[in-house]
Amino acid sequence: MSEERFGLAARIRNAALGAIYRQTGKRFVPVAVSNRHVHLSRLDIETLFGAGYRLTPLRSLSQPRQFAAKESVSLVGPKGRIDGVRVLGPERKSSQVEISITDSFKLGIKPILRMSGDTANSPGGRIETSFGAVDLREGVIVAARHLHLSLAQAKYLGLTDGQVISLKSDGGRGIVFDNVVVRSGGQFDMEVHLDTDEANAAMLKDGDILEVV
Repeated sequence: MSEERFGLAARIRNAALGAIYRQTGKRFVPVAVSNRHVHLSRLDIETLFGAGYRLTPLRSLSQPRQFAAKESVSLVGPKGRIDGVRVLGPERKSSQVEISITDSFKLGIKPILRMSGDTANSPGGRIETSFGAVDLREGVIVAARHLHLSLAQAKYLGLTDGQVISLKSDGGRGIVFDNVVVRSGGQFDMEVHLDTDEANAAMLKDGDILEVV
């Protein structure tokens, strides 16, 4: 789906959720299931793929200007490896690996729960391609569950950046997700990010909705 069509679909979805809020007072937010992935710095991109290399966009992601790249890497830990891990763009100031707790068991890397970007004193690991390898001293995390909102969306829903909320799912494996951190800013769009372990436990998929409780 092109970025234009993806943006249109999100606007239609968000308008529908807004209508529900106006009619019932209930606040719902859509789910995006986040699989293991890697963010890379300029230096590490060149180490892994070659001097001057630029990531090749494969598809747009729901957050503005974010994309899944065609490139993938292997993650290597003390106990094992995981191949075919997607690189996400654009490039970042420092490299970061986001895995699930299940992944951490396979790799043999201690699971550290952090917000994206908070990598100080987190475990490291090895990233490999057929071209080269990078040994991270830190930067391997299990991403804390969080809700992205634009500034306007946060204001409309009565939520603030950094606020910690709970979200409820329905269905046969309904669950309440506590400790969901609101991340509000001009570069975000409404979406709660759960990793594959969390989504599978509640039988959730992309586009399902959770209620703010």
